[in-house]
Amino acid sequence: MSRVSMFSAPFLLGFDAFEERVDRLAKAADGYPPYNIERTLAADGDERFVISIAVAGFAAADLEVIAEDNQLLVRGRQHDDGSREYLHRGIAARQFQRQFLLADGMLVQDAVLKNGMLSIDLVRPKATKLARRIEIRSA
Repeated sequence: MSRVSMFSAPFLLGFDAFEERVDRLAKAADGYPPYNIERTLAADGDERFVISIAVAGFAAADLEVIAEDNQLLVRGRQHDDGSREYLHRGIAARQFQRQFLLADGMLVQDAVLKNGMLSIDLVRPKATKLARRIEIRSA
């Protein structure tokens, strides 16, 4: 049985890749690590976002932030130290992968790790409206 999608409407041309991204993000709904997303408007009209991810115990070398193809990917990999002997271990070395779908025109400006929080700054410049007349040719 085929799946009916909201993106299959005849006036939504070229959105099939977007639908695939939304499906991929829906499957990655793990709650670890927790995060916040803040939005502000700058005086110049640009929209600014800050994604704050709680990554206590991760060093900057354990984290990776990749912006590619309208997607922001944040990965964390901790490595076990085999030379340590634990009497109690309540903090496990974990790995995570978080994905955020970015709208067209979004730019990742910076990523800072401070006090166990990874803050990623994004900006969406104010869009300029573009209209052009298409000449109709006779065949």
